[in-house]
Amino acid sequence: MTQEIQKRLEEVLELVNNVLVNPDIELEYVIPGSDTETTEEDFEVSVDPYILLTYVVNETHTQKQKIPIKKNYLKKTSQDLANLVTFYIEQFIEQIESVEYGAQ
Repeated sequence: MTQEIQKRLEEVLELVNNVLVNPDIELEYVIPGSDTETTEEDFEVSVDPYILLTYVVNETHTQKQKIPIKKNYLKKTSQDLANLVTFYIEQFIEQIESVEYGAQ
């Protein structure tokens, strides 16, 4: 099951990266309990796979957000899941820019 999820999340990240052209954004997927898991200071204990979004606001300041991929999300097509992830990323960027640069 973990390999299926891994393959699926790789597809989703590829689709998202094709749409997202912001060099200040890094995406990685984490499947807790698998060998792909990162120990991002144990970012949070999670049972669901998630996509870790890192946004470099300036050279010294980064913001991170975890986008959980719930079991019901995995029933969606890769394209639908990529659209959902892209939506979350856009919201996150808007929040950060609103705080960093003031509302416009």
